[in-house]
Amino acid sequence: MTLALTNDVALPRKRSRVLRKFAKNKGALFGAGIVAFFLLVAILAPLIATFDPVKPSFTTIRKAPSAIFWFGTDELGRDVFTRMLWGARASLSAGVISVTIAVLIGVPFGLLSGYFSGWIDAVISRSTEAMLAIPFLIFAIALAAFLGPSLSNAMIAIGLSAAPIFIRLTRGQVLSVKSEDYVEGARAIGLPDIWIILRYILPNVVPPILIQATLTIASAIIAEASLSFLGLGQQPPNPSWGSMLNTAKNFMEQAPWMSFFPGSAIFLIVLGFNLLGDGLRDALDPREN
Repeated sequence: MTLALTNDVALPRKRSRVLRKFAKNKGALFGAGIVAFFLLVAILAPLIATFDPVKPSFTTIRKAPSAIFWFGTDELGRDVFTRMLWGARASLSAGVISVTIAVLIGVPFGLLSGYFSGWIDAVISRSTEAMLAIPFLIFAIALAAFLGPSLSNAMIAIGLSAAPIFIRLTRGQVLSVKSEDYVEGARAIGLPDIWIILRYILPNVVPPILIQATLTIASAIIAEASLSFLGLGQQPPNPSWGSMLNTAKNFMEQAPWMSFFPGSAIFLIVLGFNLLGDGLRDALDPREN
């Protein structure tokens, strides 16, 4: 118990070092800035948008960017800038919600597998390995096709496809942490397993899970864009960056701005989450703290 108390006392100092190290990482701050910008855009979309994102206007079909239509218009005369704003909501929601689903499924199974071992570990590990044998995007496409084309089903499909990553990561971290002296001490004084898992093991496996979740959001956004591009995600006329690219592919020569802006947005938000994840990994590296 003394070791556990010492660990608790050291946590505030460790957090302070992590924050200082993160603040010194220019790439991480740049990534955090990109993510914060797109999150703000998604939240404020109803206030920023000046046009209806789904209402067509046949007098403004495929207009080039101008003072009125900053990003031009699409094949139905809808303002691309407005659809980009609302599309940010769909794409970011898909990334965050699908990863949340993956974490809520993966972490509990990973904790059970790593802590109890035996037949529980065998069943969960073999099932996880079978799922990981299927490429992430292929698995997501198959699940989305089975569930039916919609944004909510796409998020469920992506979340289920990403869950094995968190099961394997959590299991590996638990196997490492459960042999520590403070866990052995808690077990020796008769604390129940659920208390040991929640109080002593889970807090120590959160940092790598947080890093993986940040990086997986980037993959989930790409997966949602891919599913929408294939017609399995957000359904017309509601906008998402992937569905906008699906339409824009037919007008690459006549209206290149239709593909340029959603493609650039996907590139930037994925870059932002990857830089943020790398920065968190460097800041939370136990060898440096």
